[in-house]
Amino acid sequence: MKGLPVLCLLLWTCAVYLVGIYLFVGGFLLVRLEVNRTSTCGDVLEPGEEPVDFCRARPRFRRAVVLIIDALKIDFARFDPSKSDPRPYENKLPVLEETLSSKPSQSRLYPFRADPPTTTMQRIKGFTTGSLPTFVDVGNNFASSAILEDNLIHQLGQMGKRVVFMGDDTWESLFPKKFHRSLPFPSFNVKDLHTVDNGILQHLYTTMVGDSWDVLVAHFLGVDHCGHRFGPDHPAMADKLTQMDRVIRSVIDRLQNDTLLVLMGDHGMTDTGDHGGESQKETDAALFLYSPSPIFPGPPSQMDPDVVPQTDLVPTLALLLGIPIPYSSVGQVLLPLFHPPGVAGGAVGGLSQLEALWINVKQVNRFLETYSGMAKDIAPESLSQLKEQFARISSDYLSSVREGRPPSAQLASSLQAYLTAVRDTCRATWARFNPLKMAAGLAILGFACLMCFVLSELSLPLIQEAGAGLKAPAAVALAAGASVAAAQLLTRGHAEAAWCLAAGAFCSELFFFWTARRLNAPAVLKNGTKAGKSGRWLTARRLLVPPLVVPLLRCASLLSDSYVIAEGRVVTFLLFSLALYIPIHLNWDGLLLPPSPDPLKTAGLLPSPALSPSTVRKESCALLACSGLLIGSLFLSLSFHGCREEQGLCQPSPFLSSLSRLQDSQIKNLHYILSVVSLGICTYLLRHCLCHYGNLNASGGAVFAARWVLPLLSVCLGLHWAVSATPEDSFRNLAELIRLAQLALPRAAFCLLGLGLGLIWLDPLTVFVKARAAGSARGAHLPPPRYRASTGISPQAELHHLIPQIYQRMRRSLEDGEPAGGGGEADGRPAVEAYGLGTVYSAPLLLFGGLLGIGLLLLHPEGMAASFLLLLLEMGALLYIHASSITLSGLQGAYSGGFNVPWTPVVLWSLAATQFFHATGHLPTFPSIQWSAAFVGFPNGHTGTIVPASLVTLNTFASHILFAVSCPLLLFWPLVCEVRGSRGGRGGGEDGEDAVMEMRLRENPQQFSSALLQLSTRYLFILGAQVFSSVCAAAILRRHLMVWKVFAPKLMFEASGFLMSCLFLLVGVTLVLRVDVAVGRWFKRLVPDASR
Repeated sequence: MKGLPVLCLLLWTCAVYLVGIYLFVGGFLLVRLEVNRTSTCGDVLEPGEEPVDFCRARPRFRRAVVLIIDALKIDFARFDPSKSDPRPYENKLPVLEETLSSKPSQSRLYPFRADPPTTTMQRIKGFTTGSLPTFVDVGNNFASSAILEDNLIHQLGQMGKRVVFMGDDTWESLFPKKFHRSLPFPSFNVKDLHTVDNGILQHLYTTMVGDSWDVLVAHFLGVDHCGHRFGPDHPAMADKLTQMDRVIRSVIDRLQNDTLLVLMGDHGMTDTGDHGGESQKETDAALFLYSPSPIFPGPPSQMDPDVVPQTDLVPTLALLLGIPIPYSSVGQVLLPLFHPPGVAGGAVGGLSQLEALWINVKQVNRFLETYSGMAKDIAPESLSQLKEQFARISSDYLSSVREGRPPSAQLASSLQAYLTAVRDTCRATWARFNPLKMAAGLAILGFACLMCFVLSELSLPLIQEAGAGLKAPAAVALAAGASVAAAQLLTRGHAEAAWCLAAGAFCSELFFFWTARRLNAPAVLKNGTKAGKSGRWLTARRLLVPPLVVPLLRCASLLSDSYVIAEGRVVTFLLFSLALYIPIHLNWDGLLLPPSPDPLKTAGLLPSPALSPSTVRKESCALLACSGLLIGSLFLSLSFHGCREEQGLCQPSPFLSSLSRLQDSQIKNLHYILSVVSLGICTYLLRHCLCHYGNLNASGGAVFAARWVLPLLSVCLGLHWAVSATPEDSFRNLAELIRLAQLALPRAAFCLLGLGLGLIWLDPLTVFVKARAAGSARGAHLPPPRYRASTGISPQAELHHLIPQIYQRMRRSLEDGEPAGGGGEADGRPAVEAYGLGTVYSAPLLLFGGLLGIGLLLLHPEGMAASFLLLLLEMGALLYIHASSITLSGLQGAYSGGFNVPWTPVVLWSLAATQFFHATGHLPTFPSIQWSAAFVGFPNGHTGTIVPASLVTLNTFASHILFAVSCPLLLFWPLVCEVRGSRGGRGGGEDGEDAVMEMRLRENPQQFSSALLQLSTRYLFILGAQVFSSVCAAAILRRHLMVWKVFAPKLMFEASGFLMSCLFLLVGVTLVLRVDVAVGRWFKRLVPDASR
């Protein structure tokens, strides 16, 4: 088998796809230009002549305490006395209502609206810089980098204010060495509800009563972590909010008259406790303001805003504390905190509302002029309108000041309207794109899809030509990339890697098409067939067949936001429809039932059918039974789906919640039993399949993994679920042992998984050799021995899966060239019996996928065990449907001697990967990411970001991984289930040629390589077409209202899933090549003469 050309061609194909994705994403998800300038007290804001803006007035407050309760949504802060039986998260902060009702001139509560993405790092960046985030910022939540833009923390330090911080260690990475004193605590372990909060409480009150601070920032994480772990509707949330109520009371009691308390949440949470998206439940947090001295003119009035954007906190705090507004802020001041016109500031000092607005407007106008001069991306019409608006309100304000008359009632509204217009313009502008990169990425992806299709059609000629299909395109790619790099260095002084990669990928694609056209010229191949002409590649007859129409329709549907929202159910329907197409098509062709008796065939005047009537009935029943199993699995899998915010009344599956979230002990026990039973069935089915085909009789590494590692891994998983479901307040005497088990069991499972996969890779053969009589077989005077390879020790298995005369087949596969030996033992039985040789390729691949699946199940909630069982049943049903359809197609004599996998099973396999992405509770949205996977085996958190990011990625794309690594089974399974005579034997029915199963592949190494390459490229074509469609949807609808809520996340998930599929498809193909090498060595050891 020519393994290296197959692997190299697949590597090159994947690389071209990834270059196209990289280019498009680089043009679609650009971050905005950051203005690295800093405001100072000496700045002159135009129009003006003196530096009397930022620091001219006496600060309203000398100190400020900023309490951030992570994920404090507005619903948690409101109080409804009419509710006699509130939910766990309701009415748990009564201190806010008591303060608001008793001290209306000293306190306010507002909804505090965040800009998406609603992740902690981006929210901290938003309410300290006053700038707006971009979509791509969500990817930085794993690795927070220092904020370089001007921000409140920098301004406070620049003005000599002593900032003391305690809490979430994200602040330390965003503002390194900026604090007078810092007490960070690890933040990423969502299962830890108390470490950060208790650490803050150890220092908060002692710090407040001291005099070594001016601004105190405390960031509590317990509420957020409680939401992630249990959800908001859980008693643990009530306990945590009650604790926060006590904290707020204690802080209020310790405040001085010149101190402002700012209590806020950075974002909200969904009903499942997640966040990251842009639904109102995720964006609406709470903002509570309080001071012991009056700060508002009276009770809330119509002048108070209904909602406060988070960016508005930046200019408000800056002017209240007497520091410059950060340079890039686009927020507007919160007017109720400044005294209205005609009311003197009095002893407390501070700016009036109009003065604060005027400074704010000049600061925002300065940023707008600076940014528009640097970036050149604001529409000229919008920029001109904003300049005219600023000139008009500046003239009104300055004229009223010069004339000494009070400003008109409309002036404040005009100033606010200008600030709102600038923010809206910036928000629209910062969704900017690079059309050239996007177009280049689209072109490369489109040609990559076409290239995959051509590769699948010309796999055999390319394999026969060996290196012709790869060496020249690789050289052309390197030359083109080097030429572009040199041209950029000469003209621009630096080279941009994106364009070098684009040139290399595009030129290699074009050169490949030229090579493919040359190879596709009419020529007689070794098997006597003729290759088709190049003009027949893309005919309507090839493309518009039902198996390809289904994925093409799905790709077109990706342009609809309604389809993307309902994709989980639609893909299930498409999979169901295409699965039904197979028996319907076979019945239409008259292949599902045995043919009626023909007198001419009985008389011997016409050839007999390839299969006996009993065999046809058996295969038809098997196909229909597997179709029923598939339909049942699809129906049950709908019970494991999650819900998007746009789906309204949809209720997420209860199986998505971990056992620790369930409060009813009876339901918890039932869920645990169901999970353990499902895990046990998965383990049993895998072992039974291997045992049935005789693959558990040997003593190699792969067999050891199947016999011992697989069941031990399942036991570790079941014990880990039991320990994780144990409440923290139970078994107090065993608390330390439980914590140790939570650490040791998943890590033991990871070690067993690594051991099992490593053993399969190092020693993949599952073949057992049994010699009858060693002495008689070794005699030099005897003819060479004959071998047979059966799939089990039992006599029944030997009768059904016997490979006779295997010695002659081995000699042909080794290209020995000597004439085949004749007789064997006196009784006609072979001297050596090889058990499991008929499934030598599929057995290690099946075991590898099974171990990997149980390892991935470890990263999911316990309830997903039943979903993974359905995944295994669906895989098996698809494989047997494919095998039976191939067997029944033999009635027409359609078998041509090759091993090509039709389009239908490949499309079904790819649809199943997407369907089980949804059936494992995942959605193409950021709030649906199951972050708890990062802490499986690491309950105390991580020191870096690579391990948690890898665990979350493996959890999210588990279905893509399993279907990709198992894809070669589509090639092997028709051979595993082969019926004697079904592959063109000399005779008919049961008296024809014996079923030799996967040993056919050894007899035809070129066709084996060709079929493996064709299967892989067809699978990549389907996946690549999905990515290409997502890219087109994002490009065409880039100004659509739902682009950042629906299409951009879909693109990111589709591209990431494609990357994981490519990686693990290469792993699966490489494992097949590893097995082929091991089989060759085994033959040479078994037949020493043939190896000479």
